[in-house]
Amino acid sequence: MRATTGDQLVQHGRVVGQHDKVGEIVEVLGREGNPPYRVRFADGHEGVCSPGPDTEIRHRGEETR
Repeated sequence: MRATTGDQLVQHGRVVGQHDKVGEIVEVLGREGNPPYRVRFADGHEGVCSPGPDTEIRHRGEETR
């Protein structure tokens, strides 16, 4: 999993009814685009994330389906 600043990190809901959580990657802390990432979410919360299997990266300019 590789990302750059400005990409979106999407954490998918784990149970029925739980919404996906989408944040913007504001800093890449790993080497060559690898995790961990500093992520800012819409509610203003900012944290360091090491994405798991329920997470995807949406690169800037990439269309969503």
